[in-house]
Amino acid sequence: MASFEVIGGNKLKGDIYPQGAKNEALQILCAVLLTAEPIVISNVPDIRDVNKLIELLRDMGVKVERNAPDTYTFQADNINLDYLNSEKFVEQGRAIRGSVMIVGPLLARFGAAKMPKPGGDKIGRRRLDTHFIGLEKLGAKFNYDTPDEFYSAKADQLKGAYMLLDEASVTGTANIMMAAVLAEGTTTIYNAACEPYVQQLSRMLNRMGAKISGIGSNLLVIEGVEKLGGTEHRMLPDMIEIGSFIGMAAMTGSEITIKDCQIPELGLIPETFMRLGIKMEFKGDDIFIPAQDHYEVDTYIDGSILNISDHTWPGLTPDLLSVALVTATQAKGTVLVHQKMFESRLFFVDKLIDMGAQIILCDPHRATVIGQNKQIPLRGIRMTSPDIRAGVALLIAALSAEGKSIIDNVEQIDRGYQNIDGRLNALGAQIRRI
Repeated sequence: MASFEVIGGNKLKGDIYPQGAKNEALQILCAVLLTAEPIVISNVPDIRDVNKLIELLRDMGVKVERNAPDTYTFQADNINLDYLNSEKFVEQGRAIRGSVMIVGPLLARFGAAKMPKPGGDKIGRRRLDTHFIGLEKLGAKFNYDTPDEFYSAKADQLKGAYMLLDEASVTGTANIMMAAVLAEGTTTIYNAACEPYVQQLSRMLNRMGAKISGIGSNLLVIEGVEKLGGTEHRMLPDMIEIGSFIGMAAMTGSEITIKDCQIPELGLIPETFMRLGIKMEFKGDDIFIPAQDHYEVDTYIDGSILNISDHTWPGLTPDLLSVALVTATQAKGTVLVHQKMFESRLFFVDKLIDMGAQIILCDPHRATVIGQNKQIPLRGIRMTSPDIRAGVALLIAALSAEGKSIIDNVEQIDRGYQNIDGRLNALGAQIRRI
């Protein structure tokens, strides 16, 4: 198990480029299973979860060629469905949650799919009902082996259907959409997720020959086609990383330029951090964060305490609440952070309290943060990263703290952030991997 040794208190300076979007990559990579023709994908992040999915696809028979550090060619013209019965496939599928999105493409193209119960962050209940109910409405028949926690599905011919999703699940929408593009007839998905990453997948599928309309809305209409072809696709920059860098700059009083952010695709992320008092300038597609010794939390018009909460797009992504929370600990003012989607995601705040933060954990979903206006800096401690996003929040806290911190289990951070220690050290951070 690797750890980070972090010497806090250093101000950072310089330019940093966000990696390709992790959550988009997991969808886009699964879509290569929909065609036998080559697909070229660029801006692929070099992170654990993405590399594990690429390895899984390769072992299934997908030809994988790395053209450049961030660019791959995939060709799924000789898939070995027998591999789905192997112990190695079970191990791979359980290692990453995004692996569930191979089910829709496999059902659409081959009429059969298997999947172990997927893993991922331990942040609370993350049900898969939306995926399976939607695929069943297209004609798939599922079986769940409870002792082995293994799903299998079959479909002689998927047929288009109308469906109203019980939740606007991003991965559920992607999975159903990838199945529907090769289904017979028209599929209508209402209450579909409309995140930029789903929009990216939709546009990629249309370039492959699919017929998807309503892109960017929560009502998708998909006319099934018989076959899809190859294409080229470039992924968006990772909005979670961009938000993390904004919070990090504020906490450490640093002057940082975040390059090539595709600002129109960030939704409420810049505005949310502005409400925490963080100044920023948009220069083309770059975000410049000036050094700030203090930042003051906004209030509502009536003077009541600011509430930052997650919501389906175009609301704030839940993946950034951990970063917003840690950023608020050194602001001037009080914030209520309300994590609606996952009941275990705020439990990392006990580590911030040990570091000296003033936080009241009201219940598993809500925490009140009393900002200390940088008058009482956090102090370095030893802690463990419980999941990807909390791990980066703890890293930001350690970078701003006095003294040395040790963060254990940084493999969790590596799952979602590419060479984060190397890139931050290039800006002046002191992070040593041990």
